Amino acid sequence: MIARLRSYLENRLPRSDSWTLGQGNIYILPTRAGWAFAVTLIVMLLASINYQLNLGFALTFLLCGAGLVAMHQTHANLRRLTLRVKSPQPVFAGERALLEVVLSNPGRERNGLGLGVYRAGHQGMAWVDVPTQGSSSARLAFVPARRGLHTLPTLMAETNFPLGLFRAWTVWRPAGQVLVYPKPEHPAHALPASQPAIGGLPQAQVRSGGEFDGVRAYRRGDTLRQVVWKKTAKSGEMISRDTSTAANRELWLDFQLTALAETEARLSRLAGWVLAAEQRGASFGLRLPDQELGCAGGDAQRRAALEALALWRAA
Repeated sequence: MIARLRSYLENRLPRSDSWTLGQGNIYILPTRAGWAFAVTLIVMLLASINYQLNLGFALTFLLCGAGLVAMHQTHANLRRLTLRVKSPQPVFAGERALLEVVLSNPGRERNGLGLGVYRAGHQGMAWVDVPTQGSSSARLAFVPARRGLHTLPTLMAETNFPLGLFRAWTVWRPAGQVLVYPKPEHPAHALPASQPAIGGLPQAQVRSGGEFDGVRAYRRGDTLRQVVWKKTAKSGEMISRDTSTAANRELWLDFQLTALAETEARLSRLAGWVLAAEQRGASFGLRLPDQELGCAGGDAQRRAALEALALWRAA
């Protein structure tokens, strides 16, 4: 029942890129120490009335005033702060995604601020102090449930400064998202065999102007026709077209070549192939049902392929 009520109240909060704390979104209640303090004050007051102790009245009201000041200070320790979260980098399924929350303070120094994932309770909370008219950062971690594009989890900021008698907190739903790649197969399966390129040349090695991207350093015995004069003029070194058999083949990472039954297992194998091909410096293409990524190489191709695997029919 409590979990359902918490989920209901959480889902009513709007998602936003930044969260400014004020009277309407800060909650405050006594801690266990605060309740014990209140009970002690009541006992002291009853004893002072029963025994007509003037010093007892003075001490009781003095401590009561200190508690009220502490409540005000605890609430003010959060008020007017602005929270912003930086978009996390993509991660593989099962890995921790790192969130960086920036706290901006327009006023006096704030101490003893805790930030954490709301549903995780007090586990993994980060504690920071924010200087006067300055900012501080807190790093949080969470593990996404599965591959795909996920909204960031609900976050919580709290404080019990200065005396620990009261706990003030706020709940914030960031509007950012995190991309989760499929978990690569480990150990990685052997890469599929390359295929002859259409027209005798890899598609990723032919530009619209008819120039070859499949090139290599000049070797003795190369004919003048093999020399790529434009690249030679730019680099100052002799460069020739690569007409070898290996240069005229393409590496395709095909969904149908994974030879596995389950979809997630196939995507996991494809993710392992993408990392292996990129590590070897090979150009590769990716084929998924109803989707194809042309042959290319480099870090941009790796990111594009992993993104396609993460988003392919993701629930």
